[in-house]
Amino acid sequence: MDDTYQVYVNRVARMTLPESYRSQVQHIQASPKFQQYPGGDAKPVPFPGYSVITPPWVDDAKNEEFYRWLQSYQQQLVQQVEPGVIVPLPADSFHLTLADLIWDNAYHHAKENPDFETKLREQIGQSLQQSQPLVQGEGQVLWQALGIIVMTRAIGVCLVPADESSYQRVLNMRRSIYQNSNLMGLGIEQQYHFTAHITLGYFGTGSIQSDRDRLGQVLNDLNQQQLESGTQKLWVHRAELRKFDDMTRYYREADWPALEF
Repeated sequence: MDDTYQVYVNRVARMTLPESYRSQVQHIQASPKFQQYPGGDAKPVPFPGYSVITPPWVDDAKNEEFYRWLQSYQQQLVQQVEPGVIVPLPADSFHLTLADLIWDNAYHHAKENPDFETKLREQIGQSLQQSQPLVQGEGQVLWQALGIIVMTRAIGVCLVPADESSYQRVLNMRRSIYQNSNLMGLGIEQQYHFTAHITLGYFGTGSIQSDRDRLGQVLNDLNQQQLESGTQKLWVHRAELRKFDDMTRYYREADWPALEF
């Protein structure tokens, strides 16, 4: 289901062009993952599940420089749009999702099986172990910031692999997960093409009445500034099974499955 290397690069590059922003901002919607209150406060709504992700910034000292840059970028974005348009995520939760697993209603349904979470951890552990020889290679797995990506209910920074090896090694891990028939039996299947991105925030209720043409121009201007400032790279050195209760915190126990690239 995932793209070849060149198809991926071409596809995401188109998502960061000015004409894409002009089109995408016309379709944004307020995210149901946050409840906003008068005065600008926002509270995350319960949205539980599991994903395989890179360690969040709070647990990833190896990418300190990248995440500090990303935090500054997020602050510029929030400051330049109208109040209430974007609900920013806490910076210490920044991460790259390597494989979506299960969430929300599907998770609640699966939890009716009392052995579900134990079996999930066992099968993810097997998939990661099987993929270990396939993710090894010379050099680091590096992904670089390409530009802002606008989704229907969220906004983030899109990433492209620094080289084909960095892309293929991540894909090999994803295939080991999504081709695991025992995981499929738990209700876990691939639902999206891989579009590597780090979410900066979700669209709030202010986005409904926002000046979308101006928003598209702000995003394009920020994107150009980022391109001129030089390439920012994320070192994908580890994949971990993490649980979340909402979109602001991702946690794990020490014995849960993980993979070193």
